[in-house]
Amino acid sequence: MKKLSALVALFLSLHTYSQTVFGYWYGYATVKTNNSSNNYMVELILQPEKNNVKGIMNYYFKNTYRTVQVKGNYNIASRQLSLYQIPVTYHGSLANMEVDCIMNLQAILLVARMESDLKGSFTSLPAYKYTCSDISFNLKLNADISKQDSVMKAIREYRETYQLWKPSPTDTLLAQQVLQLRVTNYVVEKEYKQRENEVIDEIEVGSDSLSVDFYDNGEVDGDSISIFMNNQLLSFNRKLSTRAIHFDIALDPQKQVNEITMFADNLGAIPPNTALMIINDGKNQYEVRISSSLEKNATIRIKRKPRLKR
Repeated sequence: MKKLSALVALFLSLHTYSQTVFGYWYGYATVKTNNSSNNYMVELILQPEKNNVKGIMNYYFKNTYRTVQVKGNYNIASRQLSLYQIPVTYHGSLANMEVDCIMNLQAILLVARMESDLKGSFTSLPAYKYTCSDISFNLKLNADISKQDSVMKAIREYRETYQLWKPSPTDTLLAQQVLQLRVTNYVVEKEYKQRENEVIDEIEVGSDSLSVDFYDNGEVDGDSISIFMNNQLLSFNRKLSTRAIHFDIALDPQKQVNEITMFADNLGAIPPNTALMIINDGKNQYEVRISSSLEKNATIRIKRKPRLKR
């Protein structure tokens, strides 16, 4: 009887834990209007207290990294999470003049055996409703980091951060130069094929030759990556930092679309594995913030602009 009671108690405790919003969540948030489609990379660290929730939200948008404190409530019965009055950078902001939208977050907790999701949207307050479009998101729970000590430590050490950062010339003086040669690593190649390739962005370039640089996106925390070009391994186990990992890339003229894919060797100290990727075709520069996990590779699709006929 005692064993049965213990098993029931254990089941109930695990069941209750599976329903909680406590922990570390990450993913993309997207705003879509008639003339804009922009992505935010979002991290949520939440600590519920009864029906109240407090925590930290980090997000990346264009060249901005921001971290803010969040507060709200969670309804266990309906699995509804509400966080209030969150300043979110307006999706149409200029690089040198960014404007906040004050928004509420509404999400529902979806629990499955394999993973848990927070699905919902940021919705603007009435005063902003004609300017600030809703931003939808689907965040994944990272079970490995969902430990109370980790969450409480992050909340305890919280400090307001608002950073505008672009690599300067000095950041590339000691770049790790990587030649465009196929290399072999059977372990990385096998794991690469087992993960899903997720297309993060698609760009058109005006040249067959590109320079491509990878930086750590935000705090340098030990992220390590491998790079594939059209499913062929170019480099592996490269540690991201404020110094660029630099490639000179020649596009394959036989392909309508070339693909550069970032494979996460690890998740660093702060999952997921995030990077700032800068592509230069000689005339234009494209900045893409990408994120990969142990389940998905991040892929950028590159098209050659049609050549003008003379």
